[in-house]
Amino acid sequence: MIQLLFLVIFAEGAVALLLMVKMGPLRELAMRTVDQLKTGKGPATVKTLACTMSVLLLSSVASIAKIQNRGAKLGNVTPMDQVLWRTHLLEASLIGFTLFLAFVIDRLHHYLTKLITLRRTVTSSRDEVERLKKHHLHTKDMEEKHSKEVKSLQNEVSSLNERLQEFTSELKKQEKRAVDAEAHVTSLQSQSEELLLEYDRLLEDNQILQSQAIALRG
Repeated sequence: MIQLLFLVIFAEGAVALLLMVKMGPLRELAMRTVDQLKTGKGPATVKTLACTMSVLLLSSVASIAKIQNRGAKLGNVTPMDQVLWRTHLLEASLIGFTLFLAFVIDRLHHYLTKLITLRRTVTSSRDEVERLKKHHLHTKDMEEKHSKEVKSLQNEVSSLNERLQEFTSELKKQEKRAVDAEAHVTSLQSQSEELLLEYDRLLEDNQILQSQAIALRG
């Protein structure tokens, strides 16, 4: 029993050392081993062993107390009782240390699992931050590019508005000229009609004069 407890303690000490000190892939191997013990039927088995060892510990402590009480009643302790007392004390110490190491391994595994999860979260968050920074820079570049394009379009619109105003002013001038020309044409048409009427009147007067001249000759 004692040899088995020493073996268990050495094994637990080795696992605890591997969990505390990173030595290549050995820590990952120890983590996977503890993970397997905590999955499936492992927890029930571990609890059963812990309960069994706790019962053995209580039994050893009870035996130690019994031997001490018997020695106190007799006034002296026989060599056999001394051997049994030392054996039970050693067993109780080994069992207690075994349970303590098991608790230490469990806590180490728990905190290492949390640490690994936090590191993964930090790495993921860092990657997300880098991605957001790149996206922000890309968005900023796109905004600057679009801002330049908007300014260029605004300049083009302003230039087109100026040209439109020039065309509008030129069109008004052309319309005014057209109205003036139309008025001038109307005036010329009136003068032409008056001249035609005057011409017709003169023709009539000429015909009358010619008729009078012919009559005088006759």
